Amino acid sequence: MRSATVPPQRSPRLGRGWYLTAVLSAVLAVGMCLLGWRQAEQADRIGAHPVRVDGVVTQLPNGGGSYSTVSYQAAGQHHTATALPLADGTGLGDTVCLEHAADEPKVVRICGDTYPQPVGVGLARFSVPVAVLLFAVCVLRIRRHRRAVAVRSGQNRLASTVALATEVLADGMPAITQGKRSRRRRRAGGRRGLH
Repeated sequence: MRSATVPPQRSPRLGRGWYLTAVLSAVLAVGMCLLGWRQAEQADRIGAHPVRVDGVVTQLPNGGGSYSTVSYQAAGQHHTATALPLADGTGLGDTVCLEHAADEPKVVRICGDTYPQPVGVGLARFSVPVAVLLFAVCVLRIRRHRRAVAVRSGQNRLASTVALATEVLADGMPAITQGKRSRRRRRAGGRRGLH
């Protein structure tokens, strides 16, 4: 008799893109949190003891990846600040009001601004929730896939066990049945012969 075998089901593979997206979104969320935290920490340092100085614009952004540059004097030393949000119409050599932290002259912002680089804070406020949501979606998809694979492998084991039990019983049943019948026949035959 041929053995009954159940062909194993192939479990679908989850693309590497889900794992890669989960890792990248987690890195993005952590990076943007650190950027936002750094901007908030610098704003707190400036806000604790602000020192006002005048700076001179030495470079303007030209759209080719360059930032604005403002030079200023603080604590008797020359400093340069980059990527400050300058007002529209600001030109080279214009004077700009700056505030720096009393304990750290390199931590500087435009007078009246809350953060040294408000664009970074705005970017963090937008990108962190998006990255966390994307990470959560990827993790849920990965967990769902793993559960489905575990269920399928459990069903494969159950199907293999049932097939094996059916095969063993099918092979063993005639011998068991024939043995019982032959004993009954002998007993019945022996009893008939005694009567």
